[in-house]
Parts: sequence; structure tokens; C-alpha cells
Amino acid sequence: MLGTPAAHVEPKPPPADPYRPDTIFDGWSSPGLTVRLASVRGDQHRFGGPPRQDDVVVAWHEPTDRVVFAVADGVSSAPHSHIGAALACRTAVNDVLAQLAQERSEPDWTRVLQAAAYQLVMRVAGGREPGERDRAEAARQLATTLVTGTVAARDDGRMDVTVVRAGDSSAWCLHGGGYHALLHDGSAEDGDISSTAVVALPRLLPRTRPITYTLPADSVVLVGTDGFGVPLGDGSGPVGEIFAGALQNGPPEPRMLAHLLDFSRETFDDDRTLLAVWSRRAPRGGPR
Repeated sequence: MLGTPAAHVEPKPPPADPYRPDTIFDGWSSPGLTVRLASVRGDQHRFGGPPRQDDVVVAWHEPTDRVVFAVADGVSSAPHSHIGAALACRTAVNDVLAQLAQERSEPDWTRVLQAAAYQLVMRVAGGREPGERDRAEAARQLATTLVTGTVAARDDGRMDVTVVRAGDSSAWCLHGGGYHALLHDGSAEDGDISSTAVVALPRLLPRTRPITYTLPADSVVLVGTDGFGVPLGDGSGPVGEIFAGALQNGPPEPRMLAHLLDFSRETFDDDRTLLAVWSRRAPRGGPR
């Protein structure tokens, strides 16, 4: 409970096909990085019965010790956006892994987003060559945001992060108790910022440029949907305080992140998904 709690909601069962659990969480460590993730169905969907429309996929590329991730937020007006979110996440991560397996120094991020968009269109086209009607129907039925990228730990513990997105999900660096946005609304002056900030898949703007950062060793990389980002705001309120206190001193148990994410606060009832990544090479006192 944070501030004024929302009314208690007993979750209704979501549709059984395809199976979408109300809550998921996971956590593991590679040699250089530790990952925690959680996704919970918001009270609005718990009350009405629709499935959780968020999704998240994370994988490890062993040869480079990179974490590859994708976080998606199905557009609420699209009736099958949960399927779109799942397709987009899995396609994006698989395409990044395939490109890294070809020993590319960096993936072609335009190709990654195009591959995710294509899978949504092909879901509607059913194997035939898709046309404009299929693209329009995919946008109506399956529209979803997507944030995808990679994290790698340097020997000194700093983390190299690359992020690209389509839509309004976001990413932050949690450092020193403050939240620093890694993605902003694109503009003509923002030369290094993705220009796809307000376009949901399967629609894409013609140019996609990733953003790359090197973050401090004792920071936390956060990637989340707006169900987390909106109540977080600039991080100075109770949501920011709770998550900073729980995450900045090291990774919690995986189930704890799901518990934190399922906070009750009046008017905030959207699905929430959050991915958190720490360096295991951080100095003493940081996450191990």
C-alpha cells in the first residue's frame, strides 16, 4: 500500500487460450550480471477479466556475457495485444541473439524492430504475403509497444547499455537514489534518441537509432512499461522511494520484485512490468 490504496480486487480468471498467468517473476545471474524481472496484471484487468497485456523476455548470450531483453506493453484498445506483446518480445530477443551469433559487434536494431513488426503482421496474414489490409488489421488487433536492447558488464563493473524502442515504455538508470531516464520523447534536436517513441508496433517510423550508455558500476538498469513508469513519475514520490530502497543495495529475491510491483495505490491500475539488471563486478558494498 502506497498512499491511498486502491479498492481490493479479487482477480477474475483470464482467458485460457493462450495461457497468461496473472503474475510472473524470474531471476538469475550470469558471470557479470544479475537479472530480476516481474510482470503483474493490473487491477483494471483483474476486475474485468482480460489477460495481462504486458510481456517480458530476457536471455543470456554466453560468448559475450550480454543480457538481451525485450519488454512490451500491449495497447489496451487492441483486443489481442497480449499476443502481440508476446510475439514482439520473443521475436526481438531471438533476432538479437541470432545476430550476435553471427559475431556482429552490434545488432542491426532497425532489423530487430522490423522483425518484430513483421511477426505481428504475419499472425494476421496466416502465411500468405501480407498486404496493407493485413498491416492495418495487425495494428487494430495486436498493437504493442516494445523496448529492447542489451546490457554488458565491463571488467571494472560499469555497464554498457543499448536501448531502442517503439512506443511509450521506458528505461531508467537508478543511481544514488535517483532515477535518470534513458529514453525520452524524440525530437528533431535529439540526435541520439530513438525517433519511434510514440509509434506502436506493427507501425514503425523509417529511421531507428539506438541509444547507448555506459552506466556506473553501482547503478541499476531498469526497463518497464508505463504501468510502472507513470506512478514512478520523476522518482521523488513514494513509489520511487520504495523501489530505490529495495533495489539500490543489490538484487532482492525474485519473488520480492513481484511483490513490490504489485503495490496498491489509488488510480494506478494498469498492468506493470519491470526488468532490473545489476553488475556483479560492482565495488564492495554494491550488488554481488
